[in-house]
Amino acid sequence: MTSLSPPADTRNLVGSLWMVLAMLAFALEDSLVKTSASTLPLGQILILFGCGGSIIFGSLALLNGEKLFAPEVLNRTMRIRFAFEATGRLFYGLAITLTPLSSATVILQATPLVVVAGAALVFSEKVGWRRWSAIVIGLIGVLVIIQPGGDSFSMLSLLAVIGMLGLAGRDLASRAAPVGMGAATLGFYGFLAVIFSGAAFAIWQGAAFVWPDAATAFCLAGAMIAGVAAYFSLMKAMRTGEVSAVTPFRYTRLLFGIAFGILLFGESLTLPMVVGSALILLSGLFTLSRSKKVAAPRP
Repeated sequence: MTSLSPPADTRNLVGSLWMVLAMLAFALEDSLVKTSASTLPLGQILILFGCGGSIIFGSLALLNGEKLFAPEVLNRTMRIRFAFEATGRLFYGLAITLTPLSSATVILQATPLVVVAGAALVFSEKVGWRRWSAIVIGLIGVLVIIQPGGDSFSMLSLLAVIGMLGLAGRDLASRAAPVGMGAATLGFYGFLAVIFSGAAFAIWQGAAFVWPDAATAFCLAGAMIAGVAAYFSLMKAMRTGEVSAVTPFRYTRLLFGIAFGILLFGESLTLPMVVGSALILLSGLFTLSRSKKVAAPRP
């Protein structure tokens, strides 16, 4: 019987387009959050954003027949994932509101490198010297961007680094999450973590809540829609094409983030950012290519 499914090349092309769309939506989400932060406290933004996301993903989970309050959500892995999610979301949110969007986006692209390193250290996955070398070079790229010890170094640049490490830890914990827990349920608890981080920061900051004006409310609603669209597109990408074919297109978020930073916020590219971006991008692509070769069955 002839299969009616499209050929692999077509699936990979469609999956890649979904991935590019996801990265565009993520970059748009960041831009709208940064815009909202000019009139609203970040803690309030995170609480509102988290409420919207948790309602959407909670509804999706229930429609899919997933249990939102199963006993597994309280196990050690999920508690660790919650802590990393809250940390990553808070510090990356601080990074995009207090530092240039372009530099925060570039630093975030080191997340896959840290995930590979963490998988080797935590899950004992085999990582050869070539990938370890690429990881080190990618992290050097982060140092080139933040320039510790240089005259232009700012402690605020560490916000993006901490955010990146938090999100990498979340991705690692997601690998160890209970097998029966669906993506919508994970998304629901991820957005609950956003609410928690926003509430904790609001209490620490002591900033009064502000009733958003129409323009800010529009930006917040747009950020929620963009975030959900990004997550949906990411899932479509990973389920449509081969992982090794669509994953490299994650790095298009770097291009979108830099473009939005320049066009919307008047940011400019510096030589350290260009060099650091190149090191992170090349290291990430090399690591992905090596991962594909290691995973391929030997003849």
